[in-house]
Amino acid sequence: MPAPPAADQGRATPHAEHRVIETRGLTKTYRGGRPAVDGLDLAVPRGSVFGFLGPNGSGKTTTIRMLMGLIEPTAGTARVLGRPMPGAVRQVLPRVGALIEGPALYGFLSGRDNLRRFDAADPAADPRTRSVRVGRALDRVGLAAAAGKKARAYSLGMKQRLGLAAALLQPRELLVLDEPTNGLDPQGMREIRALVRELAADGTTVFLSSHLLDEIEQVCTHAAVMARGRLVTQGPVAGLTAAVLGPGGHGRLAVTTPDPADAVRVLKEHGLTGLRADGDRVTGELPEAPPDGPAPPDPAELNAALVRAGVRVRAFGTQRPSLEDAFVRLTGEGFDVAG
Repeated sequence: MPAPPAADQGRATPHAEHRVIETRGLTKTYRGGRPAVDGLDLAVPRGSVFGFLGPNGSGKTTTIRMLMGLIEPTAGTARVLGRPMPGAVRQVLPRVGALIEGPALYGFLSGRDNLRRFDAADPAADPRTRSVRVGRALDRVGLAAAAGKKARAYSLGMKQRLGLAAALLQPRELLVLDEPTNGLDPQGMREIRALVRELAADGTTVFLSSHLLDEIEQVCTHAAVMARGRLVTQGPVAGLTAAVLGPGGHGRLAVTTPDPADAVRVLKEHGLTGLRADGDRVTGELPEAPPDGPAPPDPAELNAALVRAGVRVRAFGTQRPSLEDAFVRLTGEGFDVAG
């Protein structure tokens, strides 16, 4: 079969039209080391807010740098907005806003003048409307009042906001954010989350790398987990926990009682595992529902069993499994997943 005409090379295939990012066997090996990214097959749906998670050294930042054409892969392929990277970098990057590994700013310039400099470097930017774009971007990230201040005097959180403003100077089909809430106070984090939701509602796909699992749960529709350079799992956030922890969800029961030893004994008899007593607080994992077996005990029945056994119950409740639970189960690593 003859090769397609040159004009058709790099054109999105029908299935790729629904994926803003797609990789096949993407691999990066540095000289003398194990692969930093090893055979990555990633699929980011158009219109999603996609969370990218992984422990230190898992390959997240290396993956992002390959997707943006900053480094070349050792093997495999990457397509962004339907075009091959890094080959189509000049066609793709004008449609992408990115904040990777913190913003690079001119400390001697004001926040406003930094944005004007960035905008002037964009060949597609109309200089006649530059001031409007810059003012709008500053407003969106809450820096309008500090626009005249030198960037070197900005706090870490303010610098992060300014980097995000630079990524928002033009409408983007894809926004790639590496730790966008780094250095922000709780109010600033809420504002950035609200901005991400607003951008997604306007049709921008957001690819978000974060070490805050709670942030991923709050704002992302889809997520992927990396560990030791390999993709562990990916899919809708709502389904990841159930897929990893099972249909029973491995929900946790928490009981406050002055009789913790008796509570542990009774709950163990009813099938709870991972029981721990910390002072007057007892926690344990609820059993899964086997496919063909009896249903797990109802929390109300467990409470009644404790009372019948003479355990004095001061507080009783269940906790749904979190993305953190699933993450630890998948990677065997703790909560610090920046990297």
